[in-house]
Amino acid sequence: MQIFHHIESVRNAIAQARADGKKVGFVPTMGNLHAAHLELVETAQKHCDFVVCSIFVNRLQFGLNEDWDKYPRTFEQDAEKLRAVNCDMLFFPDEQEIYPNGMDEQTRVIVPTMANVLCGASRPGHFEGVTTVVTKLFNIVQPDVAVFGIKDYQQLAIIRRMVADLCMPVHIIAGEIVRESDGLAMSSRNGFITEQERPQANQLNKSLNWVKNEILAGSREYPQLEAEARQQIENAGFKPDYLSICQSATLEPAAHDDTELTVLGAMYTQGARLIDNVSLALKPMNEVN
Repeated sequence: MQIFHHIESVRNAIAQARADGKKVGFVPTMGNLHAAHLELVETAQKHCDFVVCSIFVNRLQFGLNEDWDKYPRTFEQDAEKLRAVNCDMLFFPDEQEIYPNGMDEQTRVIVPTMANVLCGASRPGHFEGVTTVVTKLFNIVQPDVAVFGIKDYQQLAIIRRMVADLCMPVHIIAGEIVRESDGLAMSSRNGFITEQERPQANQLNKSLNWVKNEILAGSREYPQLEAEARQQIENAGFKPDYLSICQSATLEPAAHDDTELTVLGAMYTQGARLIDNVSLALKPMNEVN
């Protein structure tokens, strides 16, 4: 695996791969890699001949009082994991390389839809930081394909909209959620869950699936289902951030006649903010017996 720290060297190596007729895939990460990240790399390998992974803890997407300085930096372990799955290239830039003019004067990329609800409401400016750095990374790598995990469903939807709006020639592929045996979605922030909390930390997933099953059973009382699911999370000893039943494509609150739904949620443990989601498809109302 090639490891590069500078944009020019990345571009030169990728140009050589393209000259050799290779299709380029890209998996952007913030490091502290686990099985779910490696699954994204393997997904990219199924679609491409040359896969680039980036590790960059992007301060621009962290808000005030968030955990940028505490975010785990595990470069050596990450590099070994990427080698083990035969990733072709690792791009590991420092902040000066990505933001040479500083972040205060950095040109921003803003997706006005979907960015100020759900996680965006709780983390003002977060998705502006995400879309800005992803645009920069896309411009550096210029991939044919990029893979993003479905666990960050809102991020995935926003990236897809950004790519469409800006006519970027990048095909976005969704990587499935990788879970622990009890249903907890794998996340770098799971390391902040206390030992005492861990047995109940799958409550978010349990509540999301409860909502899904209630809808599949015929319930359309969406506000009532959301309230009950939030209460389940509180009863388990956690603080719900949000739990919302949304139209999958737009993330607007679901209407009774919507057929493609995603139930998204976030909750706080003592040391972590966890997110998760489940999706479901319903028959159109005129097809229901």
